[in-house]
Amino acid sequence: MKNSSLQIHPAEDAGYLAAVAVAKDNLALGLDVVADTVNPIDVTRRLWSDVADACRARLLNVEIVCSDQTEHRRRIETRQSDIVGLDLPDWKRVQNRDYEAWTVHRLVLDTSKLSRSDCVKSIIENLAHTC
Repeated sequence: MKNSSLQIHPAEDAGYLAAVAVAKDNLALGLDVVADTVNPIDVTRRLWSDVADACRARLLNVEIVCSDQTEHRRRIETRQSDIVGLDLPDWKRVQNRDYEAWTVHRLVLDTSKLSRSDCVKSIIENLAHTC
């Protein structure tokens, strides 16, 4: 969206609204949706719960954290994007990003303690219990 001819800057809310619309269309077709987004504030989280409610779909909120500050910083400072023009935040921007504490149930996965496969296993197990 940032690279589109519309020149939307910043495009954060437009991106969320577009993703939610695509999710809603797919849920209405009876398909499953995985939305991999930051969701740092309650208003963005509510978008997903509202669309799940509207489509009578199950919702599993998952918060991915890295409790090891040194490892988290290393990951931020060494990551690279394969998306042309994507401006990845540096460590200072990550630390200064708006974040609101969760007020609803969610599965919290700490990637400093869990492997990728452990995280996937936990998500699958939690999805099985939300039926």
